[in-house]
This record gives sequence, C-alpha cells and structure tokens, in this order.
Amino acid sequence: MKYSKIPLAQTVVTLCKTHNVKHIVISPGSRSAPLTIGFTHDDFFECYSIVDERCAAFFALGIAQQLQEPVAVVCTSGSALLNYYPAISEAYYSNIPLVVLSADRPKHLVDIGDGQTIKQKNVYGEHVLYHANLKLDINEDKHKGQDDELPILKSIENKLEHFLGLQKGIQTYNESEIHDALTVARIKSGPVHINVPFEEPLYETIHELTINPKPFSLKDREEKIDDFEIKSLMDIWHSAKRKMILVGVLQPNSVEEQWLQELADDDSILVFTETTSNFHHRDFFPGIDKIIAPLDDEGFKLLQPDVLLTLGGMVVSKKIKAFLRQYKPKHHWHVGLFKANDTFFCLEKHIKLSPSTFFNTFLPRVQFHAKSDYKASWLAVRQKRRKLHADYLKIIPFSDFTVFDTLLKSIPKESQLQVGNSSAIRYTQLFQLRKDITVFCNRGTSGIDGSTSTAIGAAVANKKRTTFVTGDLSFFYDSNALWNNYIPNNFRIIVINNEGGGIFRILPGHKNTENFDVYFETKHQLTAAQLCNMFGFEYLKVSNEKDLSTMLESFYIVSDQPKLLEVFTPSKVNDEILLNYFKFIT
Repeated sequence: MKYSKIPLAQTVVTLCKTHNVKHIVISPGSRSAPLTIGFTHDDFFECYSIVDERCAAFFALGIAQQLQEPVAVVCTSGSALLNYYPAISEAYYSNIPLVVLSADRPKHLVDIGDGQTIKQKNVYGEHVLYHANLKLDINEDKHKGQDDELPILKSIENKLEHFLGLQKGIQTYNESEIHDALTVARIKSGPVHINVPFEEPLYETIHELTINPKPFSLKDREEKIDDFEIKSLMDIWHSAKRKMILVGVLQPNSVEEQWLQELADDDSILVFTETTSNFHHRDFFPGIDKIIAPLDDEGFKLLQPDVLLTLGGMVVSKKIKAFLRQYKPKHHWHVGLFKANDTFFCLEKHIKLSPSTFFNTFLPRVQFHAKSDYKASWLAVRQKRRKLHADYLKIIPFSDFTVFDTLLKSIPKESQLQVGNSSAIRYTQLFQLRKDITVFCNRGTSGIDGSTSTAIGAAVANKKRTTFVTGDLSFFYDSNALWNNYIPNNFRIIVINNEGGGIFRILPGHKNTENFDVYFETKHQLTAAQLCNMFGFEYLKVSNEKDLSTMLESFYIVSDQPKLLEVFTPSKVNDEILLNYFKFIT
C-alpha cells in the first residue's frame, strides 16, 4: 500500500473509507496530488479520471443519484472547483450527496499573486450543507515567517513540544470537521465542501500510515412522527372529499405496491404523477398537462382539492403550478425527509418522513374512504384526453411531437431513461411511459448543463441499459461529457436536433426575426457526427418517421461501442404543432 507522506491527505482518505465513500471522481492537478495518491493506491476505492471538472462533477452526481450515497470529487486549487458549482447547485436542490474535496494552497499564499489560487474558503456559499475548511499540517522546517501564530522558540526541546502539541490539536480539528461533513452529506443527503490545504512537497509517499483517527460509527437517519400529529392529519383526511396527491421527482420503488393500491382504491383521491416520479398505477394520472391545459374556470373549480399532499422533489409542469397557485387547496402537506418547497404559497405542514414510512404509518389508520365522485369524474376526462391525444398524432406531420411518441415507445424493457432539460423533459411529460422504465432528469435547477455527464455517471453506477434523450443545444453544451473512458457499450443517446432552442418558439415574443434567431433560438447547423467520430460512438441519423422507426428496431442491439442517434426535425413547425395540441384535446 502506498500513502501520501502528508498526514492531512492520509486523514481525508482514511475517513472517506471509514464513511464508506467508495466512488471518487478525480480531475488531474498537482496541488491535489496527495489525495490522488491516497485514493488511487487503495483498492477499496473505485476511482475515475475525468479531465473537465464540470463534467466530472455531473458524472459524480449521476453516480450518487443512482446509489443514493455520497460520491466524492477531487480537484486542484484555483478555478477548478468553481467548475463544480453547477453540479453542486443541482445536488443541493435535488438532495444528492456530493462531496467536494478541493485542494488548496496555504493561506499565506492566497492573494499574493501565486498561480492557481483563489479564495476557496466557503466558496459555495449557501449551496452546500457544510463547509469544512481544514487546517494545514505543521511543517517544522517551513513554518518560519509563514505563520505569525507561532512564537519564537528558544530551545529545541521546547520547539518540539510546541510542534507536537499544535499538530495534535490540528489533527483533532481536521478529523472532527471531516467526520461532520461526511455525516451531513449522508444523513441530510446533499452536497458538502471539504477544503484541504497542502504545502509542498506534494508527491512524497510512504508505506505506513502516520495517523490513527478515532473510531467512528455511521449514523442512520431518524424518522419520527408524533401520534397526536397523525391523528390531527387523519381527522382532516377523513372529512375531505377531494384529495390530490402530486408526485414530483422520486426514486423508483419509494412506496410499496400495497399502498399504491390503497390510494387507487379511494374514490376521493387523484394521484397526479410526473414522468420523473417513478410512481405508477393504472388509475393514477400521468400526463398532467393533458388534464390541466384545456380547463376553464369551471373545470378548475371542480378540480380544486381540499387537501393537497405532495411527495418528492421538483415539479416540471408549469400548468399544475399555475392552477394550484390560483385555486389553492385548504390544506397543503408535504411528505419528505429534507426540504419542503412552498411551491403553491399555501404550505401548511412538512411531514419529515420518507414517503414509504409515511404511508406505512398513515394508511393503516384510515378507517374509511369518503364518498366522492372526484376520481371517477376525472378518470372520464383522462380517457377523453387520451383518445384525442391519439387522434392528434394521426393527423400531424413529422415533428418533435411525433418523434417523442415513437422513441419513447421504443425504450427497451427494464431499462433506464435519462432525459435532458428544457423541451426534452416537457415533451416526455405528455406521454405515458411503461412501468418497467425508470426515469431521471436534473430538475433541481433545471439547467441544460451537465445532463449528458449525469446520464453517463448514472449508466456506470446502475449497470442497467440506459438511454439518454436530449435536445441539440443541451447536448452540444455538454459535449465534453463524451471525453470519458467509462461509457458502457449499451449506453444510447438520442439527440433531437431542431437546429436551435426550439422551446423559445413556444414562449411569448416575436418570432422569425434575426434577433430572435441569434439571441433566443440560437440557430445553428451543427451535427453530432464529428463528436461521435472523435469519442468513439457509432453515429446514426434520420430525418423522417419511416427511417426513425426502422432505425430504432436495431438501435438498441448489443454493440461493441455506444451509439448516438441524431433525429433532425423541422424547426419552423414544432411550436405550432405543440401549441395546437392543447387546443385539439379540449
């Protein structure tokens, strides 16, 4: 075994092992060499080398998204850790445990004109759950003139005693901070930052540890709810004849099947599910916008719930947000271990339990189902909308809309679907996906940056066949994601190329002007062909429905390299087809 000679590096690596932080994504750098040496020479760790720090952080986020346990990213000092920021913010709002281990220079070298040096202390502000700013080890030979806290010592004996005492205090402090940071990442499921200062020399190694951290036992999350609170909720629940459950981003299998059936059996409950909810039953309501969009004031009043129960993370549908903000429920409760977003400006209670624990506790105590025609009436509306949806697909030309219909039906059984942001996830929301497909999307901040990197990280961690569907701007924005030696051969990318940011054509504003084309839609003539050639992807392309259907028949067949299918759609008709869809299904 080989270790860095620096005690602080040994401490960080050893405590990551103690906390079972197994996956380490490393971007190359010199100042971080002591950490890289420690992680890469210990077989406990699964190490990955990703050059681009922004891609590295999203790749790590994809791994953590799947495993639901902390994953570390390691970088050198300077601007390197700033490139982690987009993924850090996504992790913060998506409750994903990401651990940043940033190497730093000693504080006396900050702001004196030294290279690769910035103010790294607390650099992520409020977007991390914990900042651990570690202390530099005492270097007896190099302290002179560099630390004004050290007194001038008159004898070698006193000098040694001083150094030993001071180093012991520093070691205790560093161990405590690292333990706290890694515990927070796991228990509160979010990003933390551990800033690690190193002094040269950086590359010296030894074969035995010189540190002996105190034993530490991993803590589990505690889930408790007061019996009186359950009773107060139950009284409201029993009396409400219109109860709506809205499920945002949620891990697969978060709730047992028996409770899904219990919810479906209650005629006073509507369960609205987003594509990213991974929450399925034949009597639930996916495709929320299909229900909401055509409603008038009378329809909204009939849909308005007495009780709104929300589960999971961010909600994609703008239409359900607008509806619930205007037609507020009498009671809004959110169930979840972490944040409770007051999305509809009427949040009454945050029930700090996982959805599984809540339903295991709550539903067995439901004594009766309120008599109601709430669900039955809206099931009839759902059936009507689905028929009109199918009719519309028969009359429209080849477009983004028809492409999503075709490709979503083609996703292999028992596989994972990763979806890019912007128009890709919004189109996906309009279609009903099979129960055997698990769906993920970076909805924490809803940015187009990092979606490809996240999907690749997820595919590496999950081992399932993974398909990533994305728009052209998002794909090209994150093209360095393909600079990655870990992409499975069964990984598939489908790029919908409508030559720009097509979603902007749906939003208000003047279209078909040079200003719009350049500064909003961002028209381009790029293709993914050259990128696929450079990064070892098999490249395929289509531009009509017949070729798309034919291509998809062989696209998922086992291959000796990952594949990318680029689907070219007509940019000028996509917006009209989507906007007319909501009129057609009224």
